[in-house]
Amino acid sequence: MNALRQLGFLKLNLRPERREADPEHRVIELFRNRAELKKAYGGLQEEGYRLKDLLKQQEAATARVQDLLNELEARLGSNETAYSTVAFYQLRRLWQNGRELLAQFVGDLSKQQDERERKLHLALHNRQQFTRRQAAEAQVASTQALSEETGALVAQLESELGKLTRFWHYFKRRALEKRIHEAQAAAAAARGSVVVAQAELDALNAEALPEFPGLSLEARRAINLAAIAYAEVLCRRLEVIQQPLLQMAREATARRAAADDYGSPKECVMLMAQISRAQRLLASREALTEEIRLGTERLKPVVNYRGAADTCPTSDSLGAAPNDSGHVPNVLAEDCWDLFRVLLR
Repeated sequence: MNALRQLGFLKLNLRPERREADPEHRVIELFRNRAELKKAYGGLQEEGYRLKDLLKQQEAATARVQDLLNELEARLGSNETAYSTVAFYQLRRLWQNGRELLAQFVGDLSKQQDERERKLHLALHNRQQFTRRQAAEAQVASTQALSEETGALVAQLESELGKLTRFWHYFKRRALEKRIHEAQAAAAAARGSVVVAQAELDALNAEALPEFPGLSLEARRAINLAAIAYAEVLCRRLEVIQQPLLQMAREATARRAAADDYGSPKECVMLMAQISRAQRLLASREALTEEIRLGTERLKPVVNYRGAADTCPTSDSLGAAPNDSGHVPNVLAEDCWDLFRVLLR
């Protein structure tokens, strides 16, 4: 005990001693940190350059728009160019109105056909599921009946075996035991068939509705033909107007700025009156459905497609369609009302 007390001044330090960092290791860490910072700085510089370029592009676009606004303000402020400018933008609006009518028409037809085909898709799936479910339920019922039959046979044989207790029943018991083993194997197989059939039925019931693949090829082609017929109707309605408004609207849409191509202020006022009449003609719904139906029936026998999966007919095939209602431009070849942007793909 005294010896231990004499050793009491000794203290054990179980903590690891702190070692000064290796100078080479510190240098390596400094270089690694410097490389990472330099890489991050380079990335920030590239991002700064990219944002500056975007800012310059936006400033240039804003300057162009401001120039157009200034030019438009100057034209509208002058009596010599104001009427021509208004006529120019009304012609552009005439073209845009025709495109919007076609787009709305195609959208409505697509929505109706989509709803119809979704219902057919669901009905077909339900019929197929009903047929498959009936077959699976019949399989489950038959396997259960077989399982019950084999189980009853095993119970019957075991009951008969229990009655053979005399020593002279030895050979009968041997034969009966063999039959029992066979019956038990058949019963086990029948129970396994029940499990498999029930699993197939459960998997069938758990199947989700397959995703709707979208409008069929026939539906998209039919909608496109109706849209082409509608575009022809819109072109035909403008024939009663003396001015070639369709061509003038196309040229105005292709331009970026207004031009003094519409005559004197009086002539511009007369042109705007004709544009207003054309807008009413385009918006009229009178006999529209019948005209589109007749146009579709006229186009259907003659249109051709480049491929089996194409939905838009070739522009050459439209020229072969008979037309007894006056001259109508090839709306596909001339892309009237921006038709290619409207048609379904």
